[in-house]
Amino acid sequence: MSLLKITDLHARIEGDGREILKGISLEIKPGEVHAIMGVNGSGKSTLANILGGKEGYEVTGGSITFDGKELLELDPEVRAREGLFLAFQYPVELPGVLTTYFLRTALNSVREHKGLPPMSVRDFSALVKEKAKLLELSDEMLKRAVNEGFSGGEKKRNEVFQMAVLEPKLAILDETDSGLDIDALQIVAEGVNRLRSKQNGMLVITHYQRLLNYIVPDVVHVMIDGRIVQSGGKDLALKLEGQGYAAFKDTAAA
Repeated sequence: MSLLKITDLHARIEGDGREILKGISLEIKPGEVHAIMGVNGSGKSTLANILGGKEGYEVTGGSITFDGKELLELDPEVRAREGLFLAFQYPVELPGVLTTYFLRTALNSVREHKGLPPMSVRDFSALVKEKAKLLELSDEMLKRAVNEGFSGGEKKRNEVFQMAVLEPKLAILDETDSGLDIDALQIVAEGVNRLRSKQNGMLVITHYQRLLNYIVPDVVHVMIDGRIVQSGGKDLALKLEGQGYAAFKDTAAA
């Protein structure tokens, strides 16, 4: 059974007649990590935002199923409770909302959706300590408001930490490597790799091949002008690094 299946997806920004996604199709099965690579404006973040349920986009054709359910029929908060996690390209700050309070509320919302009792404060504290070690997050960071005053790298690490606590079925990482130095990239990637399992899946969106040196994908998709023009194994990312996106533009225009 597919974890995520996108079939001939067409979409545009609401109120704008210009089509951004022009027939995207891909399938992620449990245990798989897929990567989408493309330049700015190719439609990568539009796809991530539509999967997450962000307002302002209009799907004009195609379908998306997530764990057997019609994703486009679900509200964003229901998608999250069902196990879809979106790590933003630019994580937002939530002044005054403590990271641990935010996470415990989110986790218990997911548990309630599954018919499970709330997690006790004691058990939650133990879980947070365990997962914080994965991302080398200090106690001081956990006591701060969500992303408030964090550097770019700290925000990305904090998002992967949130993913570790929530244990989603499908994680969408939208340019998680953006703004990270090599040390922060390695920490984030190691955290992501430890969360890979045969039960979950990941969709990694990136410009550069360097992230895929650390998070090795099962399938790589090259996106140009709203279309996936080629898919293949991890070697496709190396080919792209060597030849650049120009080598694939003729395929996109065909």
